[in-house]
Amino acid sequence: MPHLTIDYSSRLAGAFDARALVKELHPLVVGESGSSGVCKTLLRPAETYAGHEPRGEALFVHVEVGLMPGRPDAQKARLSESVLALLAKHLLVDDTEEQAFLSVEVRDLAPSYRLSPSAH
Repeated sequence: MPHLTIDYSSRLAGAFDARALVKELHPLVVGESGSSGVCKTLLRPAETYAGHEPRGEALFVHVEVGLMPGRPDAQKARLSESVLALLAKHLLVDDTEEQAFLSVEVRDLAPSYRLSPSAH
């Protein structure tokens, strides 16, 4: 059931293997969240900027993990830390002088959340 959204700087399109990341991310999220469902992931390249006076597109990756309510904050924090570590492992930045911003948010899905199986 976990829903994952990965927004990342379009400049990073070749800096990580999305398939390899997702292959490790799904079991990590299911295992650490205690979910019995199947992860669904949406990857979105985006134009990203950081700082008060951006000089160009920033290297930025943000992962949002949506879970059914009920998990303690400490468990969500541990999951966030694990996802950050996995991102760092998969992100290959050639220019070591440029900082890559990585962030993760583990949140509860809204009470209105519903999932419908795909139509055949």
